[in-house]
Amino acid sequence: MTNDSVETMKAIARRFFEEVWNQGNEEAIDAYLAAETVGNSPSFGTGREAFRDQWRTWRAAFPDIHFAVEDLVGEGDKVVTRWTMTGTHRGAFWGIPATGRRVTVTGMSLDRIADGRIVSGFDAWDELGLRRQLGTLPDEGLSRH
Repeated sequence: MTNDSVETMKAIARRFFEEVWNQGNEEAIDAYLAAETVGNSPSFGTGREAFRDQWRTWRAAFPDIHFAVEDLVGEGDKVVTRWTMTGTHRGAFWGIPATGRRVTVTGMSLDRIADGRIVSGFDAWDELGLRRQLGTLPDEGLSRH
């Protein structure tokens, strides 16, 4: 793959976060995700429509959700995006009623891109930190024994 191809894939990853998440453009999901895209989280489901359902859940819970892209690294047919997500908990989420709390979560996404679309993704993010910020877990750290 040429550097131009890697740069193109990095641009796709950046635009995915900007258009789908930050701008809340549901139609852009079709432009950036392959119909049968797969991820690492069984709870997120498989395919574009499963992603769309989860996206709607996140957008309803955090209507001001925003992903700041901190770093993009590409190699071969893969792009890693390090991001910081912020938002205000305004709707029910994971059975937790809206708290009005502002949250900040860090994470990374490793996406494989083919024919201009994301075909698979692996996300690693601070779910524990999100749960603490929403008040479902105590703020104190785990025992360090």
